[in-house]
Amino acid sequence: MKISPRLLAAALSAIALTLSIAGCSSPESSDPNALTIGFVVDPSWAQIPVAADSGLFDKHGLKVKVVNFSSGVEALQAAAAGQVDITTAADVPSSAVLTRTPTLRVVADGSRWQGSRIIARRSAGINTIADLNGKSIGAPLGTSAAYFAANTLAQNNIKADLVQVSPSAMVTAATQHNVDAISIFQPYQAQVVQALGTDVVELKGGTYSQHSLYLATQTAIAKKGAAISAFFDALGDAGTELSQQNSAAVSAVAKATQLDPALLRTVLAEFDFTLELDTHLADDLTGLGNWARTQGSIEQSTQLPDYTELLDNQFLPKPKS
Repeated sequence: MKISPRLLAAALSAIALTLSIAGCSSPESSDPNALTIGFVVDPSWAQIPVAADSGLFDKHGLKVKVVNFSSGVEALQAAAAGQVDITTAADVPSSAVLTRTPTLRVVADGSRWQGSRIIARRSAGINTIADLNGKSIGAPLGTSAAYFAANTLAQNNIKADLVQVSPSAMVTAATQHNVDAISIFQPYQAQVVQALGTDVVELKGGTYSQHSLYLATQTAIAKKGAAISAFFDALGDAGTELSQQNSAAVSAVAKATQLDPALLRTVLAEFDFTLELDTHLADDLTGLGNWARTQGSIEQSTQLPDYTELLDNQFLPKPKS
């Protein structure tokens, strides 16, 4: 697999610049019951719009401000700058950012998703994984989508060009034939599938299953611990509604993601929304961190942290007896 050095350098420079900004503002409220949440607009964290729309945050005595982001990379930048108390992000960008911002803590694994696909165009001569050889695949570099593509290509001994495409530009890149295929997370994956219509080919492959994480700042952990626990109590209730495909829950996620409710029911069924924080996640983050070093998103000389020490499960709901 080949990644354009120019595009990778540009993407990484932008990330590094944002992470290095000094003096960024903190979340607006110092109220211990108020939380500012960075939300990647993706069904992976569907509990958030469900809890917001169904009054679960209010039920648990919380004032929650939700700030939307199009990718985990952007959301993590905000968390690193102290602009949110908690952010959502997939495991791939989290593994890299934790090497530069060790003050963040992973406080929950909100869902697991096994629905990643490489979405290709039949008109580009692609019908199977093998047909990706020599083709171009659009993905936002440094994200779980890029890792899924790289993992799929490596597992099948295929060489293809991985090209930087932002999440919001995925439909355009696919339908205007700027790339031969794309790798992107939800809801953009479903949107590209719809846009390509009869020209679409969905390709499974690789060994990667996405962990959809919640990360908190140490300031929030120190000053808003009770609110963080209440936040996850609310998300646990929302997860129950999602697992039951409650109509109000589906409608809340559809409104947040702009996905058709009928399509969304199929997408949501691909997720396990149980809140957990398995210690094996640290091993996964280590593997992803090592991959990030090969891609240049972590300096080769960087010593990876002991990710076990960056997991904090004290805020998760206690199992019901």
